[in-house]
Amino acid sequence: MDTSGVAKTVQDVMHQGAECVGKHDNLRTAARMMRDLSVGALPICGDDDRLKGIITDRDIVIKCCAEGKDLDTTTAGELAQGLVWVEAHNSVEDALEKMEQHQIKRLPVIHERRIIGMITEADLAKELPDSKLAEFVHRVYGRA
Repeated sequence: MDTSGVAKTVQDVMHQGAECVGKHDNLRTAARMMRDLSVGALPICGDDDRLKGIITDRDIVIKCCAEGKDLDTTTAGELAQGLVWVEAHNSVEDALEKMEQHQIKRLPVIHERRIIGMITEADLAKELPDSKLAEFVHRVYGRA
């Protein structure tokens, strides 16, 4: 991890900011946001600006397109899944454990009940020693 011996927090390594798709927005809007932001997942926020879930590009393909649903009438909220997050002040190890436990590759970061960023497997890869990274990859991808 950090060569200074001080453990880094999630906030130290996350991607700052996270643009939410609204839970009432349709999946075409979500897909366009992903394209424009060059991301594969978006947090879903409600009218109260609070995290309601997360949606991935894979969710749109598997749960909408492959099922013959309409991108213009199906909402992000309908596909919202996995209300899993990590607090900004938590350690990188805490984020790693949550990602392993839930077999997810992206995790919203919350501070004072608001989303402030996302942490991904790539963010963690930069911080982990090779042995720990190999273990993480095995745990997340090995069960998939």
